[in-house]
Amino acid sequence: MPDATAEPGTAAGRAAAEEKSALSHPAVDPDASAGYGGHPDQVIDFYAPRGAGGPDGSAPVVVLLHGGSWRAPYDRRHVSPFADFLAHRGFAVASVEYRRGADGEAGDRGEGDPVAGRWPDTFDDVAAALDALPALVRRHLPAADARRMVLTGHSAGGHLALWAAARHLLPANAPWRLDRPAPLRGVVALAPIADFEVAGRLNVCGGAARQLLGGPEFFEERRPYADPALLLPTGIATTLVQGRADVDVPQAVAEAYADAAAKAGEVVGVTLLEDVGHFPLIDPVADACAVVAEEIAQLAW
Repeated sequence: MPDATAEPGTAAGRAAAEEKSALSHPAVDPDASAGYGGHPDQVIDFYAPRGAGGPDGSAPVVVLLHGGSWRAPYDRRHVSPFADFLAHRGFAVASVEYRRGADGEAGDRGEGDPVAGRWPDTFDDVAAALDALPALVRRHLPAADARRMVLTGHSAGGHLALWAAARHLLPANAPWRLDRPAPLRGVVALAPIADFEVAGRLNVCGGAARQLLGGPEFFEERRPYADPALLLPTGIATTLVQGRADVDVPQAVAEAYADAAAKAGEVVGVTLLEDVGHFPLIDPVADACAVVAEEIAQLAW
């Protein structure tokens, strides 16, 4: 029987239509790809800038981390139209793949649901990809300027972008810790799973944050190594873009991160979009996607 809550005119119906639109675009092949490790998921796709560069002719680099609740069925291909959209806005784009939860494993949403993420593999991969990127950009994106790099990510990828920018704040025994802040122009996190405590309370994406850390028994122990809301202030310019009508990662999650930053003495920009849900932020035909590109441009140029 059809789900009445997903009928047109309902919040669920609108969310379903937005998701269908965002995921309906054909995948766009990259201009080049390169591995940053031996696993098949340890790969980065590169999209060369299609538009005009900066005053010196070079283009900033947007590092794109896809979402999908850190679950295996969702890979970087679903954001390839968004990567192409950014390339046509004059950015060089590096779209990062990483290891996610294994297919077929049962999560806490129900039997057969793929689990979210792998501990510590998901974090190993994002750290390794970011460390390898400057050299890979020079090789595969000759028109790009690796010194002007902005991290962006959607949903679970928004979490990873915020986390990657905060590696210098990780506990001293964290294998991913950096001695100093990464040389980034900034972070633009799109509907990010940015506060694990609030996300857990709201059961965001079926408890994906708990699964990412290995389950409820490891949640508190591992949170200091993974939760962006505990890794502040970063000292890196950060903007969150959030749809007010988002039913997948509600506005309260972004607001909790911004509040945590304020308590740590840091101002985080929050751009709230009226009548916008979760997926228009990465949908090239949506007005919200153009807003995202402008937010990136403000930090990149």
